[in-house]
Amino acid sequence: MVRVKVCGITNLEDALVAAAAGADALGFNFWPKSPRHIEARRAADIIAHLPPFVTPVGVFVDESPARIKSVAQASSIRAVQLHGNEPPEEAAALAAAGLAVFKAFSVGPGFRPQQLQRYSAADAFLLDAQVKGKRGGSGRPFDWRRAQMAGRYGRILLAGGLTPENVAEAIRQAQPWGVDVCTGVEKKPGVKDHKRLREFIRRAKMEAAS
Repeated sequence: MVRVKVCGITNLEDALVAAAAGADALGFNFWPKSPRHIEARRAADIIAHLPPFVTPVGVFVDESPARIKSVAQASSIRAVQLHGNEPPEEAAALAAAGLAVFKAFSVGPGFRPQQLQRYSAADAFLLDAQVKGKRGGSGRPFDWRRAQMAGRYGRILLAGGLTPENVAEAIRQAQPWGVDVCTGVEKKPGVKDHKRLREFIRRAKMEAAS
């Protein structure tokens, strides 16, 4: 079964709609420069209303392990997504603290799947399109076959330009462990389009079950 993560959650209504539609994880962006940035206290208020089967994930960019652990404790997130240039040692330290770790990689001309091997402590690897000046949320896809090839090195969470219209084909080509959506189901940054959100999850789950 393919897991579905909905990223860029900023309000309770979107979180509850995603959970009711079958999302397995919700992403909360703690990077201050993100248009979907959320404070730890606000995230905690939302997470307190989530059903236990939905995993709250905190998104960070080049933060110190101490800061990440502090935010995790304050917000009640159970997993962290490292979207910067964090070294393998940082991923290992966070895993040792009891947090699930998703390490993000930008897939561009210089990407090599073998890079994933350095992060043995990671629970999964998020692959996103490489776009200058962006740390996720670019809304641009990449060649999904490259994600399929990376699958030999661990669980792949496919991101980058996924929409209700293309998620089924993306799953067929990449054969990922999970898919991650943000801009493809938004009205504007930080606000979800509930019809598109439900349809994305429905199509992802349907394709995974076929």
